[in-house]
Amino acid sequence: MNLRKNKCFILTAFAGLIALFAAGCGEENKPHTIEPAFYYWKSQAVFNGTEEATLKKLSQKLYVKFFDVVWDPQRKEAGPVAKVQFGTKSRQFLSENQIRIIPTVFITNETLRYLDSGTTVLLASRLAALIENTAKEQLPDAPVSEVQIDCDWTAQTRDKYFLLLQHIKQYPWIQGKTLSATIRLYQCKYMHRTGVPPVDRGLLMCYNMGNLKDPATTNSILDPKELELYTSSLNRYPLELDVAFPLFNWKVLFRQDKYTGLIQDLPTAALDVPGLTNRKGNTYRLLKDTLLLGYELHKDDLIRQEDSNFDDIMKSARILKPKIRNEKLTVSLYHLDSLTLNNYTTYELQTILSSLH
Repeated sequence: MNLRKNKCFILTAFAGLIALFAAGCGEENKPHTIEPAFYYWKSQAVFNGTEEATLKKLSQKLYVKFFDVVWDPQRKEAGPVAKVQFGTKSRQFLSENQIRIIPTVFITNETLRYLDSGTTVLLASRLAALIENTAKEQLPDAPVSEVQIDCDWTAQTRDKYFLLLQHIKQYPWIQGKTLSATIRLYQCKYMHRTGVPPVDRGLLMCYNMGNLKDPATTNSILDPKELELYTSSLNRYPLELDVAFPLFNWKVLFRQDKYTGLIQDLPTAALDVPGLTNRKGNTYRLLKDTLLLGYELHKDDLIRQEDSNFDDIMKSARILKPKIRNEKLTVSLYHLDSLTLNNYTTYELQTILSSLH
């Protein structure tokens, strides 16, 4: 054996590994260019002072839900509900501050299950026309460069959903615009089953990742450990991705250890009352029947407090940052609501929006 040649080979290979490792690290640490944005998910688009001030200070891009698409069992057809209506003052505010609006439409997965290929194509044309008409009627002065479709599709409904997207993209008013689609974490992790939607960009929804209806779940809104599990192959996702983080919170009610529903706008302080509840971590066990701010609660009910806290959002951002391949992306916060915004300082919101830089 030629020891000298063998030694040279080993040194060359080792140097190559170091170079490869350094290149990988450099790729992971490559900075992103961030465009900050918010979601707005109310049918009555009337911004209050807090919401206007937040937009003016932090973002010029706003994803607005124009309407939902649901299945009507009586008429046996899909149709729009909860159409957005902009207040005159809010319309003027958006125009004066040059806020870019991204029309967003939510389609229930149930709707897709009832469609066939013919009705899917017809629905695509109707939805695209309604998006166009809504934009022109509600925001005649606002230029639209992107349209987003939000749907919790599954492996069983993927073909119909993808067909719907293809025909929406072909609609004349939408041609030339960016068509994006929301991507849930399980759709990302199991893309070989759920497929990759035929759109220009995806928006990764980094929330609602746990089993809401399981009493053993700690926080179904945001759990960095769960996020890490779901994004192990994120760097292989073929679409360029934007990211949305949650700001909202809610309480989950269980009765006889069965999911009963969500409780919103109930201050946690109302539960932290001696003799009313027994608290363990982020759960509260009712010690007696009570009527609390309009909610009828029973003895032994379990209420789980779920939050989108700043530390968990930042931990999630650190997990995601090295996995996002595209240089430019939008970081959105869900959503623009004064009650939610008041849980964060301006500094915290700014830090979250720039966390993937």
